[in-house]
Amino acid sequence: MAKQTTYIMSEDARAQAEFYTYALGGEILSVMTHGQLPEAKEELKDKVVNLSLMAGGINFLMSDSVFEPIIRGNAINLSLEFTTEAEARDAFDKLAEGGKVKCPLEPAFWGALYGHIEDKYGVMWMITTEPKAS
Repeated sequence: MAKQTTYIMSEDARAQAEFYTYALGGEILSVMTHGQLPEAKEELKDKVVNLSLMAGGINFLMSDSVFEPIIRGNAINLSLEFTTEAEARDAFDKLAEGGKVKCPLEPAFWGALYGHIEDKYGVMWMITTEPKAS
């Protein structure tokens, strides 16, 4: 059996993690930099090698991408389902700050709210609520 954990490569993992804890609630649990590793290169000493955060009740891992550039894409979307409309709207509005709304948060044909955002870091988010029972 596997355990799924979202691992995000970033141009600035600390700033991006702070944004997600702001947008979704939560906290940064730990940060390890390259400078803490044996024989670290001086130019990488402040770069994040591993960061753990809890945001929206979900554990995320992050790292600064130091060996290759970040290429924004649309192949992976993070989907968050909220129990209330208020929680969904709050997360949607905050994640959209500085980003791009692909689809506004509005009622969908399956009985839930649904919205789609590309945040200011290029991460794609699908925000939804639990479908209403018919």
